[in-house]
Amino acid sequence: MIITLSIQLVSGMYAEADWGCELEIEESSSLHDLHDAIQQAVAFDNDHMYSFFISRKEFGSERIHFDGEEFSLDDHIASLFPLPKGKKLFYWFDFGDDWIFQVSKSRKKPREPQPDRQYPFVAAETGSKPEQYKGYDPEAEDEW
Repeated sequence: MIITLSIQLVSGMYAEADWGCELEIEESSSLHDLHDAIQQAVAFDNDHMYSFFISRKEFGSERIHFDGEEFSLDDHIASLFPLPKGKKLFYWFDFGDDWIFQVSKSRKKPREPQPDRQYPFVAAETGSKPEQYKGYDPEAEDEW
């Protein structure tokens, strides 16, 4: 079955505008798969460590991390929802630039995959995609 997730940019080193998308993904996908799907959706280089955590807010001190004790990055996305009351799921990419996205399950009912569609699939997008390395020119690096 396919579920729809809402992905919203919360913060990041170069986050200058709001961005979000509706992501259709197989409910049996792992959080590793979700990481890859978000990376593709924002067109980042996927060149840093990442984590998922559950908390009341993105910078909350009481975070439940997916470190294998209670939750694992191998857990299926569908098994995470519904989240505990008052808690939210966050995706944290690049621990230096602190790209944080909130992940919510849409109210849309799970449905069968469309045979002509490749999943994960960005069904809708709002705002402007963030630029991972604003002002970075990889060719200028060669001049050193």
